[in-house]
Amino acid sequence: MKTLESKKMAPFIKITTLENILEAQRIEFILNEQKIPCRIRSFHDTAYDGLFQVQKGWGELFAPSELKEEILAIIKMVRSEV
Repeated sequence: MKTLESKKMAPFIKITTLENILEAQRIEFILNEQKIPCRIRSFHDTAYDGLFQVQKGWGELFAPSELKEEILAIIKMVRSEV
């Protein structure tokens, strides 16, 4: 497993679009457990009552570029559990 050893953090990039809140919570839990830094951004906007979530997906996952492959493997595992 790769981790970020140095204090300098690589720039975050978009890793994937998340399908729903349950998937987002599960993936965030696993990444936090493995000490993989990430940021999740929901597309929900109260002014548009979630319209963008219907069009674009629930939200996006951002993380350091060098951890992309490891994160995608975790996402694939989570999505195959359903």
